[in-house]
Amino acid sequence: MPPTLASLVHHSALKLVVRAGEDRLETAVRWAHVSELDDPVPYMEGGELLLTTAMKLDATDADAMRRYVRRLADSGVVGLGFAVGVNYEDIPQALVDAAREQDLPLLEVPRRTPFIAISKAVSAAIAADQYRAVTAGFEAQRELTRAALSAEGPTALLSRLAAHTDGWAALYDASGAVVAAAPEWAARRAARLAGDVERLRERPAPASAVVGVGDDREDRVELQSLGTGRRARGVLAVGTGAPLGTAERYAVHSAIALLTLTTERSRALFEAEQRLGAAVLRMLLAGEPEHARTVAGELYGGLLDAPFRVLAAEVAPGAAPSAEGATRSGEGEPDPDPLGTLADALESAAARNGEPVLAVPAGTRLTVLAPDGGAAVAACAEHAAALETRRAVAGRSHEPSGAAEDHEPVIGLSAPAGPIAAANAYRQAEQALSVARRRGRVLVEHEQVAAGSVLPLLADDAVRAFADGMLRALHEHDATGRGDLVASLRAWLSRHGQWDAAAADLGVHRHTLRYRMRRVEEILGRSLDDPDVRMELWLALKATSSPTD
Repeated sequence: MPPTLASLVHHSALKLVVRAGEDRLETAVRWAHVSELDDPVPYMEGGELLLTTAMKLDATDADAMRRYVRRLADSGVVGLGFAVGVNYEDIPQALVDAAREQDLPLLEVPRRTPFIAISKAVSAAIAADQYRAVTAGFEAQRELTRAALSAEGPTALLSRLAAHTDGWAALYDASGAVVAAAPEWAARRAARLAGDVERLRERPAPASAVVGVGDDREDRVELQSLGTGRRARGVLAVGTGAPLGTAERYAVHSAIALLTLTTERSRALFEAEQRLGAAVLRMLLAGEPEHARTVAGELYGGLLDAPFRVLAAEVAPGAAPSAEGATRSGEGEPDPDPLGTLADALESAAARNGEPVLAVPAGTRLTVLAPDGGAAVAACAEHAAALETRRAVAGRSHEPSGAAEDHEPVIGLSAPAGPIAAANAYRQAEQALSVARRRGRVLVEHEQVAAGSVLPLLADDAVRAFADGMLRALHEHDATGRGDLVASLRAWLSRHGQWDAAAADLGVHRHTLRYRMRRVEEILGRSLDDPDVRMELWLALKATSSPTD
């Protein structure tokens, strides 16, 4: 504890006597300062015990003393020490009354107590308090280090940190999810800070913020990002009922250093695991499942023992986020690494559920193998849904003719497969990715492509250009009013070449329809007896028709 007015009054060598402000003696004293100025306020910082002999003060003037004391109280001076037996034999009643009006502690300093003795007492007490804080900080550092090295790791560290700060502590992973908290009830309180944690993660590390939480925002919570790179690898939250003291601050800084070291060490291991995962993926795609299983070992072997799905995600090469770009929370700065954010979300979800996941980033492409029906696949769907929602809120177009925003990930997801069919699953993921890109969707699953109509696949500028070119001569013929060849061709193809049925649909004689089909062949220079020609014409008609055609 820092020195207080009460501790100085109780100091046996100082012999101080309280003359006013008896109920405010527990106020901390930051320093003791001597001044004989009639207005020492410009030289005060707040928290001082001011010592004076009233050499330049008319301490008997009631109005002057009221103004003097009021200025001291307003500037944050915590107490006034008045030396008796120097310029005044006793403290003038005008000063005593003014101090009582302002409830400012007034201490009588006997002549035999020099001001330097009071200054030394305050300085010694401050030094002792700082020494205790440093000692407590070192002890906390030792305890936190032992906890970090224990089998419980971060959980034990958070427990010791909560005890040292007389509060609670929580750890968030790279996706912003709470992974550990102490005491246990703190997990619920920490979950309320998801928005604040998300905003902190958007800022370059290291970053910090102070927020309030609780029904009346009674908890003061400090948030600290973890990691040495630009992207935060986690966030530490420390909640207390009051601002942290020096010793508590030492403990928090030690925890940040230890957790950062842990995350950086984990990142190094993670990068090694990624290299191993890349080798496993190459073997699977090369049709060598047994070799892949041998290399996977215990790390990824469990992933190959059950059906998995292949996820292929990418952003446009060299694309940079715009001012209207995607963000992690929908507000603030654009996400500088959308694929990294996606990978964090999938890996964090898998880790929380104890399932393996293999993620291999490569430039603007991310490939992931995740258990079918697992948490990582669900997290992918949630991530994509969140991005689609942000687009809708921002008023962006969802027409299939547009591509997904360059700064947002585009994702294709395969059907469930096993190690033997990994290469086929990868092709399915790439096909779904291609469809997602053409349709302007964030996520497309292969089942949606395989089970749906082929017609949405025609929503492509290149297909439309081909269709327009193939039918242009027929449209130009019809524009002259010499016949309705396009409508006749559509009716004939839809009736599978049945003359009577197609003619009835058009309301013409079958001989008229036969004549029109001969004109189609003449204009196009192609035979309708060729099934490939009929297929191309039908697809061209569908690609250029309206939804009601």
